[in-house]
Amino acid sequence: MQFELFIGARYLRAKQKQAFISLITLLSIAGVTVGVMALIIVIAVMAGFESDLKSRILSVESHIVVMRHGGSFTDYAKVSDWINGVEGIEASTPFILSQVMIRSASGMSGAVIRGIVPESAGKVITSIGQDGLKALRLHNAAKQSATDIPGVVLGKELMKNLGVARGDTIHILSPRGMISPAGLIPVMKRFQVVGEFESGMYEYDGSIAYIHLSEAQKFLHMEDAITGIEVRVNDIYKARLISETISSRLGFPYWCRDWMQMNRNLFSALKLEKTVMFIILALIILVAAFNIASSLIMMVMEKTKDIAILKAMGATDQSIRRIFVFKGMTIGVIGTTLGVSLGFVLCKLLEHYKFIELPGDVYYITKLPVLLKTFDVVSIAAASLIICFIATLYPARQASRLNPVEAIRYG
Repeated sequence: MQFELFIGARYLRAKQKQAFISLITLLSIAGVTVGVMALIIVIAVMAGFESDLKSRILSVESHIVVMRHGGSFTDYAKVSDWINGVEGIEASTPFILSQVMIRSASGMSGAVIRGIVPESAGKVITSIGQDGLKALRLHNAAKQSATDIPGVVLGKELMKNLGVARGDTIHILSPRGMISPAGLIPVMKRFQVVGEFESGMYEYDGSIAYIHLSEAQKFLHMEDAITGIEVRVNDIYKARLISETISSRLGFPYWCRDWMQMNRNLFSALKLEKTVMFIILALIILVAAFNIASSLIMMVMEKTKDIAILKAMGATDQSIRRIFVFKGMTIGVIGTTLGVSLGFVLCKLLEHYKFIELPGDVYYITKLPVLLKTFDVVSIAAASLIICFIATLYPARQASRLNPVEAIRYG
């Protein structure tokens, strides 16, 4: 063992003349431990929120949306066949989107109506569920004539707002009406509630209604046209690249948006919040680093005669610096290791047990989501060690600059 490490280890084990120095050392270790532990738990919870939110959004929205400048288009069968041939595409489905008003016997609510093809929509949108798709498909197939009431699948919250249940009848009003001598007359049509869906996101569950694509075309007087094509890809993080490929090959007037562009503001806010929390909680480690610097400065003052003797025996300035850097980094390593261990244990406990209950009427979840990423843990540990290393530089430099003659004379 190099003598610098040997002496540094002796300084760690030996009982200090001033008990206050030992107390500061313990507080430094505790500060680093608490800071690292808090950082790991908070970052893991925020990563869990982001991942859970992302999965819920992608259960309602597609990975890529292909649309046409100027509105609806009719040659969607040809476009869909071409899109399905692109590498990385898992499935695609046409859709119609329109804002409507829904009226029931006990209430009225604004909503977004989505016309879908149940046979292909289930491969792209997962939130509606197989039961809802099956009910919509069977109800549409069972229609005997154009006068039969078509089916609709509503979000769970929308059903609560309207005060309806399965089997009830609702009226949907569309602004795309007919022009008459009296002006534009809104179109109103009866629909029967055949199913419900729950994505876990209030914004979606309280505003979306699914009907069959053919019924949407009739209701909105769109003939054989659609609003766009929704696409699901194999790798969601390649959606941007696949979207650009589709746009460049289809060319004008078609255009594409991927899920990251559609939810850019939300995920940017989450990323910014995560970064800010990292900086704020890193201040806890910084405070502990000041304690490390303080304990080392006091130890340099206490060990002045030892340093002078070592220098007189031939120890270089670099060797003296190494002794105190080693002691400070040992504190940092112990604190970081304990913090990572405790953070990992607490994250696993939060993941499996409901220690913290969240109000369901405020948040869309009732249990804290936890996602511990290796990159986050490594980043936190590295940041902690770097801060601790920087804290050792000044005391170690001061120790190396001691004059051995003066130290022995006045020590």
